[in-house]
Amino acid sequence: MVNKINNYIIRKKAQMKIQQMSFMIIAVFLFLAMVGMMVITVKMADLKNSATALEEQNAMLLVTKLANSPEFSCGDTFGTARTDCIDEDKLMALKANIDKYSNFWGVTSIQIIRIYPPKANPLIRDVECTSTNYPKCNIIKLMSSSSTSFDKSNYVALCRKERYQDQFVNRCEIARLVVGYKKVQ
Repeated sequence: MVNKINNYIIRKKAQMKIQQMSFMIIAVFLFLAMVGMMVITVKMADLKNSATALEEQNAMLLVTKLANSPEFSCGDTFGTARTDCIDEDKLMALKANIDKYSNFWGVTSIQIIRIYPPKANPLIRDVECTSTNYPKCNIIKLMSSSSTSFDKSNYVALCRKERYQDQFVNRCEIARLVVGYKKVQ
């Protein structure tokens, strides 16, 4: 009888040890799962930041490349080939047909802001260029969107042909080419 009681107690202790071990294994597994989820969350946040940084870098590269693209570039129109020179007359023609280029550059907004020489009357606000007020304006909005998250810009020469004393002359001004991107969600 004592032997049976001892065996019973030993079996109960063994069952208790097995239960403790299984609870510990479950607890360790849950702990490791939570740590894994935390690591994945941090990695995903880093991935979003990396994607945003890559988009910003692409925006900056596009801004520098856009001024020399055939759609914008002065080319040899003003004598010699110039870098970072934008033909304002081309821009106005492009503005009229911009819907064909809506997804061409992969940006949400493109605008060119004339900054020098300053406006004759500083009280007049920025005037967007249209076919009726061109060239007496200072902002050419090719594409614009309210979903733009960040902008990158670069200074460029904004040139056009202008009539002066019965001849055409080259008129170049300083402008800022601004490209807007949507932040990666």
